[in-house]
Amino acid sequence: MLNSTLLSSQSFLFDGLLKNWSLHGIDTEQGFSYESMTHDWKNNAVGRVRLLTQCRQLYTFSHACQIKNAPEWQAMLTPLFNFITSRYFINERWIFSLNDDLSIKDQQSDAYALAFVLLSFSHYYQLTKDDRALVFMKKTHLFLLDNMQAQSGGFYESYPVDENQIRRQNPHMHLLEGYVAAFEATQDDDYKEAIQSLLSLALEHFYHQETKTLREFFSADWQLDPKIGHQVEPGHHFEWVWLLYRANKIVPNADHTDLAQQLWLTATRHGLAENGGIYNQIDGNSYQAIDKEKRIWPITEYLKAITVMQIGKEEKIDRIEKALDFIQQHYLLPNGRWNEYLNEDNTAKDFPLPGTSSYHIFLGLTEVIAWAKVNTDF
Repeated sequence: MLNSTLLSSQSFLFDGLLKNWSLHGIDTEQGFSYESMTHDWKNNAVGRVRLLTQCRQLYTFSHACQIKNAPEWQAMLTPLFNFITSRYFINERWIFSLNDDLSIKDQQSDAYALAFVLLSFSHYYQLTKDDRALVFMKKTHLFLLDNMQAQSGGFYESYPVDENQIRRQNPHMHLLEGYVAAFEATQDDDYKEAIQSLLSLALEHFYHQETKTLREFFSADWQLDPKIGHQVEPGHHFEWVWLLYRANKIVPNADHTDLAQQLWLTATRHGLAENGGIYNQIDGNSYQAIDKEKRIWPITEYLKAITVMQIGKEEKIDRIEKALDFIQQHYLLPNGRWNEYLNEDNTAKDFPLPGTSSYHIFLGLTEVIAWAKVNTDF
């Protein structure tokens, strides 16, 4: 059963989603990715074209080309890289977004987006050996240290800095992901130091020991935000599980894998809905679901977490089979499309195809396929 599910997942990804986005979601004249697509694969203009979206597409196709020999996809990469560096890197820093006509919209530098500069440029470099990527990665790293680092630890959300803004764990999680990729691509000790710093931050501030939950929203000095500090996302628990095991290969520390196990237990006990799928949000104090809708990305992060968790092979296969079955039944649609949101009862919401979501779908499915190739007869 697992083999057929994996084959259909692989076909959906490479012959459906990636194929159609490359054909319809990329502006061939300018080289950039559209921000959003309709379900009939038409450009769905939303009033902005974000750096984040471009980087997620660059990452996804760069990584996909490392798995599959696809010259037509590889031909897209340098134009996309050139578009990113020429349009978003202004006055030695990254801006947030362009308008639909590609004029400048928002000139803030966003920590979350910078994380995906690191991730995407690392994979682009591994595939193409384009040394320009290394230069921009180093500039990004130094800009974060020089302009966005907070005295209380971690990074501010954006530059110019607003010290009163709510601080989130989420950009730091993706910065960890970006720095892991950067170190794997370069073996640069600067990136290893950043990994260590972000891991320490997670243990010290993001993890709420009393409830064994990962918290999301904080004040400037890392106190829980009084209004929304109780909100917890099971999908981020799973995302951290996968990242903690990845980072542990670079900076071994039992405290990090212990944290991963605690986050796994909390999310599997309280984040999985009885009728399948994963809640968007639960209360970190009562563990009751706050947002019972189910976006696609939390279950793809669950897949990634399953592949690295120290559980038995039979349990892994059982969890993977059930999760993939749920994904194929409720999320994946013909011709490479997908349902972005489900209601509590698993009916699909009417929603276009975000240019940021293929990153989650691609990575979740490819991590499971890679695990199965090593550990089963797939």
